[in-house]
Amino acid sequence: MRILITGGAGYIGTILVPMLLERGHHVTVLDTFKSGGPDLSSACQYDTFEPIKGDARDTRILDDLIPKHDVLIPLAALVGAPLCKEDAIGATTLNRDAVIALVQRAGGEQRIVYPTTNSGYGVGEAGKFCTEESPLRPISLYGTTKVEAETAVLDSGRGVSLRLATVFGMAPRMRLDLLVNDFTHRAVTDRALLVFEGHFKRNYIHIRDVAKGFIHAIDNYDRMRGEAYNLGLSSANLSKLELCARIKAHVPNFVYVEAPIGEDPDKRDYIVSNAKLEATGWFPDFDLDRGIKELIKGFRMIRNSRFANV
Repeated sequence: MRILITGGAGYIGTILVPMLLERGHHVTVLDTFKSGGPDLSSACQYDTFEPIKGDARDTRILDDLIPKHDVLIPLAALVGAPLCKEDAIGATTLNRDAVIALVQRAGGEQRIVYPTTNSGYGVGEAGKFCTEESPLRPISLYGTTKVEAETAVLDSGRGVSLRLATVFGMAPRMRLDLLVNDFTHRAVTDRALLVFEGHFKRNYIHIRDVAKGFIHAIDNYDRMRGEAYNLGLSSANLSKLELCARIKAHVPNFVYVEAPIGEDPDKRDYIVSNAKLEATGWFPDFDLDRGIKELIKGFRMIRNSRFANV
């Protein structure tokens, strides 16, 4: 199939694009390629790979590209509550408006597979799993824009929405701000961590299982279309302190302490059921411990000390 991915040179895209190419698909990536790095260099060996430099909000580019593709995957976004708070205009125009523009230009038998965030659930009820029928109560601009975009995708009748848990794992375009990645990086490099509001819970998922979820949605589009699906590890609905304990099992000299005062600006607190997606035949390959071990190996090689002299 011919697949268009906006923002395909980001954290998820640098894993997903090569996997799609290996399966024989033709993949066009529309991205600003802001990092200027060789993050998709492994894709360049394929004749079926086409990188295009541009902005996903540029409707002239969308008018040209969308009719040429069978599957549309809008990955382009400002991701995370802090970044969206910092750039509210960018968050609104890219996370919501660009997706609506893409949906409006889709037609015929085109398929849309959209990644949103299960942070749309906001603060869940204690001890109660959030399902796809649970009310969406986002508590950040990031969550709000993603929920609004998801509504447009599902209302179009041609979309599948994947509500992603907090993603972790190594990728060519790495992110260190995601919770498992961040905590593991601190364990490996600093050996210590101060945890705020350690009882807050959320769900997690490995980046390669996210990519596997996109492929699953494409392959099973006819029976999944028009629906939202939580995409996470059913074995990993954990609090921050529980996550730290799992990391410590692999980094024994890691010390973590919960702060007696202070708040985490990200107030998400919920547990999630992934049973609906699992019922369609999707299952994860990476559990949390396998992912932590992978990250430990990666962080032995990665240095995040651009302005340090040691």
